[in-house]
Amino acid sequence: MLLSHQYNITIEGEFIGWQAEQTTGNIIDAMHIMCHAVSVSNVVGVVGPWLSREAQVIAPFGEKLGIPVISYSATNPGLSDQNAYPNFHRTVASDFAAAAAVAKLFIRYNWTSCTIIYQNDAFGTGGANAISEAFNDSRLIVSQMIVFDIATSSIRGDLKSLLTNAATRMVVVWAESLYTYLVLQEALASNVVGPQFTWILSSSVSLNSFNQTFYENLIGMLLIEPAVGSVVNAPINTTLLSAAYSIWQQYELESFPGSMNVDNYALFTFDATWTLIQSLQQLCTSKINISSSCLSFIESSFCFDRRFIHSNLLLDVISRTEFLGVSGPIQFSMNVTDRITGLYYSAKNAQPSSNGLSFVSVLEYSHPGDWRIPTKENVIIWPGNSLTQPIGGTLLKGVNLRIGVIESVPFTIIEKIKDASGQSTIQYSGYVHDLIKLLQNKMEFIPIIE
Repeated sequence: MLLSHQYNITIEGEFIGWQAEQTTGNIIDAMHIMCHAVSVSNVVGVVGPWLSREAQVIAPFGEKLGIPVISYSATNPGLSDQNAYPNFHRTVASDFAAAAAVAKLFIRYNWTSCTIIYQNDAFGTGGANAISEAFNDSRLIVSQMIVFDIATSSIRGDLKSLLTNAATRMVVVWAESLYTYLVLQEALASNVVGPQFTWILSSSVSLNSFNQTFYENLIGMLLIEPAVGSVVNAPINTTLLSAAYSIWQQYELESFPGSMNVDNYALFTFDATWTLIQSLQQLCTSKINISSSCLSFIESSFCFDRRFIHSNLLLDVISRTEFLGVSGPIQFSMNVTDRITGLYYSAKNAQPSSNGLSFVSVLEYSHPGDWRIPTKENVIIWPGNSLTQPIGGTLLKGVNLRIGVIESVPFTIIEKIKDASGQSTIQYSGYVHDLIKLLQNKMEFIPIIE
């Protein structure tokens, strides 16, 4: 908003004001904050909210008021439905795109199945279902789906048994950072994080917040997260970005992390805000079919009874918005609520660093394309501190396998052999026995033939 002042963007001769509020994840609290805000001032748009479960409530409330809701981080695929959420837009990609990226990652490395651990809310459930759909379309398998209950902050069931008894050793976690950390804590305590298991996260966690004794287990994890154009060498608005960074340093130098360390979601937030600013400016500049103030409201002391008069005109402007933002090209559609251009992802790998462990970028993705190696290539370190790609399935090395055979010459020949002391032993031969020996040499299991 301060940048709009610097650019002298005004609405009917006045600079655009703003009010910042912080939600907690509780949808009732979010509604309370929203209701109070619109009751005391003429709110013409919402940038946010942060969480999908909040957006599912705030977006319909915004529709009731006739104002747009533009989120920078709510990725639940259900929010893509333009009929259900006609006033909702977002500058972060939907998890439909993320699910496609995950499926293509599995195809790239010839992995065929996975276990999904997801938090039981709009974000987790929507993401897990999107992955299941993408896997089904790609002939991949979701072996099981495990719920992390956000009400009790715990896994439903015995995590160790659920993972060790599954045929797959690929684990995808679809949860917020806080819940991802708790899932990993339990998994580390159960010894199901590396080297036999490969974990893929959807939210970043501070790797150095874990006990150092677990560092070896954490090496090799992958993190897939939304990225901005600069990460994948796609065009961005560098002029706008430089101006935004300049204002940030001017007003809050202590919070500026440096241009290379700005969180991607901060850039999605900027583009969401800039979308609203430009749309308001265009609406009020054109004044097509507007005889009164372009910011006119039907007034009421009760928040649910307020209404922005020119709602349809503003929403139409937003749906036709197209510009080069700080995160990449921004464009919306009349058919879905999603951003339809500039959809990028980065795959990062947990690796040892001078400060302990850190996520290092190893792959980049542009939707609807495919994964590729970045210009600055980094070697992937897989679980077990290995350079060998995991197969994704259960390893049988050192495992006792009971194998039942039926005598059928020449496939299975069973003979009783007496040694010098007169003791009898059973000796197996034939094609089946040769096959078992071949598999034993390759897979290193311990056969117990009966």
